[in-house]
Amino acid sequence: MTPATLTDDPRFTGLLEAARALQPRTVALRRQLHKHPEVGLDLPLTQAAVLHALDGLGLHVSTGTTCSSVIAVLNGDRPGPTVLLRGDMDALPLREDSGLAFASETEGTMHACGHDTHTAMLVSAARLLNSRRDALTGKVVFMFQPGEEGQHGARFMLEEGVLEAAGRPVEQAFALHITSTAPSGVVMCRPGPMMASADAYTVTVTGKGGHGAMPDRAVDPVPAAAAMVGALQTMVTRRFSVFDPAVLTVGRITAGTTSNIIPETAELEGTMRTLSDRTRAMVQAEIPKVCEHIAAAHGCTSTFKINTGYPPTNNDGAVANRVLELAGAVLGQKNSALMPEPLMAAEDFSYVLQQVPGALAFLGACPPGVTPDEAAPNHSNRVHFDESAFAHGVALYAAFALDALR
Repeated sequence: MTPATLTDDPRFTGLLEAARALQPRTVALRRQLHKHPEVGLDLPLTQAAVLHALDGLGLHVSTGTTCSSVIAVLNGDRPGPTVLLRGDMDALPLREDSGLAFASETEGTMHACGHDTHTAMLVSAARLLNSRRDALTGKVVFMFQPGEEGQHGARFMLEEGVLEAAGRPVEQAFALHITSTAPSGVVMCRPGPMMASADAYTVTVTGKGGHGAMPDRAVDPVPAAAAMVGALQTMVTRRFSVFDPAVLTVGRITAGTTSNIIPETAELEGTMRTLSDRTRAMVQAEIPKVCEHIAAAHGCTSTFKINTGYPPTNNDGAVANRVLELAGAVLGQKNSALMPEPLMAAEDFSYVLQQVPGALAFLGACPPGVTPDEAAPNHSNRVHFDESAFAHGVALYAAFALDALR
C-alpha cells in the first residue's frame, strides 16, 4: 500500500483533527506531570495521575509490583493480533531553569527529556483509539513505563509480562521520543540501528605512592593513566570498522590529593557506545587488554569494571518504513523524514525491540522563535518543547495501532 493510498484510507479520516480536539486534555496532563516530576522506578504521583486519566475508558488496567508501571489493554471489536505502544514516565535529577509557568515544583527534579509529553500523548492516544474500537481487529497494549533514565524500567516490565498482558503475545511495538532539536511536528525514523548501546566502565591503575620529589622511589600511576586515554582512542580508530562504529569517552580522571605526593592509584571512568552487539562485546573485551598492557609498561597493574547499560536500539526495517509512510499519510509528507544516521544516545525501548518487531521514532518539537540548532536540547535544564507537536504524536500512535489491527 503506497502513501497515496494510505492518505485515502477511511481508517485515518479525521485522525489528526481528533488528536487536535484532545489537545487541551493532552496539554493539561503534560503540565500536571511536569510540575510534579519523579525520578526512577518508584513514581507514585505519576502513576496515580495516569490511572486517573485512564479511568472511565473501559480498558483493562493493571499496575506493576516491582515498579510504578501501568499497563492498559484496549480490546477491539473483533479478535486479532496485539500491538504495543509505549510512553515512559520518569524525570531527571536536574534543577529546572526553563522559566515555564508550569515548571517543576520538586527541587532538583525536572522532566528534561520530555517523558511527561510521551505519557500525556499516549493517554490521549488511548482515548482516541477507544472511540474507534469498531475499527480495531485485535488489542492494543499501552505501556506506561518508569525508570527509562538508566534504571532499566522496560526490562522490569518485560519480566512482569507486559508482552503477554493482552492474553496473546505482542506482535508489533512502537514508541515515540520527543526532541527539541528538530522541526516541530516532524517525525523521524530509520530502519536498522536507531540508537546505541550504553555501558559505563571504570579502570583503576595501581602503582606505588611516594614523594613527588623522588619519583624514582615510587611507581607513578598517573602517567600510565594518561597514556591509557590516548591508547583507548587509538584502539577505537584502528580496531573497529567505521561502518560499525564505537564511541569511547573518558569522562573522568581522578588521582592524588595534593601537588607533591605521588598517589598509589589513578582512576579512569567513561562511557562506551556501539550500534551492534558484536562491536559492543569487542569493545568490552579490548579495553581491559589495552589498559593492562599500558599499566604493565609503566610498572603498574590495572583492574577493569563495567556497568552494563542498555543494548542498541534496532528498528525492524518493515515497521520503520511503515511508520514513515503513516506519518506522511496522516501528518503530511513534509512531516515524515528518513533519519539519515543513528543517534549515539541510548534507550531502554531496545529491550522491547529485542523481542518484538517494532520501531522507535523521534517527534520534533522545537519551540517557536528559535531554530533547532539554537534550541536547548533534551537533558538541558532549560529545554522547552512546542506543545502544538503533541497532536502529531497522538495521531501517529493511533495510526500505528489502526494500521496494524486492520
